Amino acid sequence: MAFKLSHAHALGLMVLATLLWSIAGVVSRQMTQAQGFEVTFWRSFFTVLSLSVLLPWFKGRALFTQLPWREKNFWLSAVCWSVMFTAFMLALTMTTVANVLITMAMGPMFTALLSRWWLKKPLAMHTWWAIGAASAGMAFMFISQIQLDGAHHLQGMAVAVCVPLAGAVQWTVTHHLQSAEQAPDFMPAVWVGAVLSSMYTAPLALPGVASETDLLWLAVLGLFQLALPCLFAVRAAQVLASHEVALLALLEVLFGIAWAWWGAGEEPGLNVLVGGGLVLCALAWNESRSRKTQHE
Repeated sequence: MAFKLSHAHALGLMVLATLLWSIAGVVSRQMTQAQGFEVTFWRSFFTVLSLSVLLPWFKGRALFTQLPWREKNFWLSAVCWSVMFTAFMLALTMTTVANVLITMAMGPMFTALLSRWWLKKPLAMHTWWAIGAASAGMAFMFISQIQLDGAHHLQGMAVAVCVPLAGAVQWTVTHHLQSAEQAPDFMPAVWVGAVLSSMYTAPLALPGVASETDLLWLAVLGLFQLALPCLFAVRAAQVLASHEVALLALLEVLFGIAWAWWGAGEEPGLNVLVGGGLVLCALAWNESRSRKTQHE
């Protein structure tokens, strides 16, 4: 992945990443015995194994001996990944796929506020409108889910909110560092994040009760739902602005709800579909305006 990505290619890579991320809900519903921290541990463990092969293939065998262990931002990035890995799967075992994904949709709002506070960069008015429209769509979906489920799933949603918070820090740091003369490559931070997530959850997960079929599904998640798309997202974030990454990441919500509906019978209501449509319109409009502004 050493070649230079165009803006269009980076957009495509980020969309592919969200599509792969979105299979977590439907795959997790196929497991019959693995529960709670056990699900999180095994997914992170298989991610470590996958990245231990993929990263040297992309970056060379000397990669792990050249990691910037003393770089604070490297560890900040790794911790953010570990929080996202851990909180996401744990939340999926506590509430519905739609509730988790809808909660994660607060990411653009957190990212925009963090970018303004940390990077001191004003955002274009059309981006603020897009964030507002996307947030309104997600709020519409959120309220409908609360009305249906009451307070029963609030604990799972509280865990899920850790994902957009950590994601906002991750994308902002990644984008900020790209302005340096020699921009660091933080793809290995994904591997360290998976190692940390495994370490957090191992004492609470083992010995565990996962079946062989469950472990196979979790291996699929480790490689295709986490390792590959996270590498794609980090690469795309080196080209895209942090708010663009956060807005595109909202596609995971729509893809994930569709997968859960089709493969696990978690049928979304009309409110979810209307809110999701508003999000898609906001994303399309923002990208159209961004491209037009760049060419003016």
